[in-house]
Amino acid sequence: MGEAIFVYGKSGSGKSRSLKNFGEDEIFLINVNGKRLPFQNKFKYVGRSSDYKVIIESLKNMPCKTAVIDDAGYIMTKLFMAGHSGGDQFKLYNNIADAMYTLVASIQELLPDDVNVYLTFHEERSDTGDSKLLTIGKLLDQKICLEGLVTIVLHCMVKNGKHIFVTNSDGNDIAKSPEGMFEEEIDNDLKMVDDTIRAFWK
Repeated sequence: MGEAIFVYGKSGSGKSRSLKNFGEDEIFLINVNGKRLPFQNKFKYVGRSSDYKVIIESLKNMPCKTAVIDDAGYIMTKLFMAGHSGGDQFKLYNNIADAMYTLVASIQELLPDDVNVYLTFHEERSDTGDSKLLTIGKLLDQKICLEGLVTIVLHCMVKNGKHIFVTNSDGNDIAKSPEGMFEEEIDNDLKMVDDTIRAFWK
């Protein structure tokens, strides 16, 4: 069973930045939007697709044990933009929900136990100020609850000028991780996170 891990936050909060300490051959980066990374390091294994079926097949054949899908939220956005101006809107939202659910389920069901896949998402604030994943459609929000499918959700934030991950919720966000795995706030370093997860679950 592969491990799907969510990393979410506002634009500029450090989601992509957190990759910079990985070695060039340590991750398989799936660049959904073709966006340049905010640092000079380059990675050896890089794919580009917003098609969840193509992404799943790429993950099944990836050359290392850690993958990052950056920004996974744009899988939803591109499906929405391709179909919102006409046709069956109910089917459109069903297709968006199917894509995200199938992607996470496939990571968990089809990949080996020692594979970690990090999916980055943008953040959305509710009217009451609560923080959640930015998704599209009530089916994902109310019926599926994507974060309920995974064990670890890291909340990217900038605090006192420093990029950090929040690892457990204060009641106003969806951050979570197993007890004893992390401190409440940790450095914005996905390489360190990956090493810690592997050591924790041996």
